[in-house]
Amino acid sequence: MTILLELFYIFARIGLFTFGGGYAMIAIIEDACVERKKWISHEEMMNMTVIAESTPGPIAINCATYVGYKLAGFVGATVATFGMVLPSFVVIFVISKFLDNFLEITLIAHAFQGIKIAVGILIFDAAITMIRKMKKKILPRMIMACAFLIMMLVNIFSWSFSSIHLMLAAGVLSLVIFTVQNTLGEKGGAEQ
Repeated sequence: MTILLELFYIFARIGLFTFGGGYAMIAIIEDACVERKKWISHEEMMNMTVIAESTPGPIAINCATYVGYKLAGFVGATVATFGMVLPSFVVIFVISKFLDNFLEITLIAHAFQGIKIAVGILIFDAAITMIRKMKKKILPRMIMACAFLIMMLVNIFSWSFSSIHLMLAAGVLSLVIFTVQNTLGEKGGAEQ
């Protein structure tokens, strides 16, 4: 029961105090679940981020569901997901019920300008942390560099290109290389 309360508390706190969506939450989820609580390893966090990005739904909710399931099964997944979703739901509900033209309030508008900068820094921090802890293999680093270059060119020249196509291409390329390496490895082993 204490693990369920702890799951709810940790993810509710993340959900309440993190602005900017899932990418901004990655660094905070990693700090809470990997560094402080040691519920998952950094390798699991990186894999979870990739899988959560590839599956339907918000990345932070998918991460909460995974951690909850790992620690306490289906009930843990439900509690962690509920903890992540509840604060945002309550805040949006209160804003929509009681504050007309919320973003037209000067103080709020200025606060959100500052929050945009903080969100950018959180996303950048999560990216740098993941790059630093990435395995020192050439293939993942080349795929990352090519993806970064392609997305920069897409943004600079305002080309119409979906990042989903880029993720699918990277996945297919990795799968092909993995299959070729395993096939060559099996042939080399069979000849000896």
